[in-house]
Amino acid sequence: MLSDAVLMPDPVIDAPAPDDASLARAAVAGDVAAWEALYRRHAPRLYAVAWRLCGGHAARAEDVLQDAFIKAWQALPGFRFESALATWLHRLAVTTALMELRARAGSGDLEDGEDGMAQIESAGRCTATGLDLERAIATLPPRARAVLVLHDVEGWTHHEIGAELGMAVGSSKAQLHRARGLLRARLGEGP
Repeated sequence: MLSDAVLMPDPVIDAPAPDDASLARAAVAGDVAAWEALYRRHAPRLYAVAWRLCGGHAARAEDVLQDAFIKAWQALPGFRFESALATWLHRLAVTTALMELRARAGSGDLEDGEDGMAQIESAGRCTATGLDLERAIATLPPRARAVLVLHDVEGWTHHEIGAELGMAVGSSKAQLHRARGLLRARLGEGP
């Protein structure tokens, strides 16, 4: 006969993971482990969007990710839980990445993807097997890349993109059209 202790669920194993709101409240109260859990839970997705917006530059994406989490830590006590924490963190990371792009554009320190646009252009048309989609996206001009990533990857509307990037809805649509055309050309799919 099995004892009752064997039939009792292990509270450590069977306990559901705390939700974001519980972790956020604990972090605001000073629980560093709760903040670390939020970081581990959300950092991969936020890094991915930062990496795409930064044109595939890993170091810039890491900087954006760290800046976004620092801003989140500072603003967390004022978070009102009217939206999902994941949505709030995502928006913060995107805004931080876009601010980084604007700062680089203003300083003239804006490069294309890690391989550089010159190499892509000198090679002529590329085939899809010669250049994967992520590398092709990284070679797009920063504004076109931002619109493409926000619209096609992240699912933002042109109104949201326009508001975030300070452009008209029509400009957002034009940038998306331009980005898609450039992407098709770079992947060797014609105009």
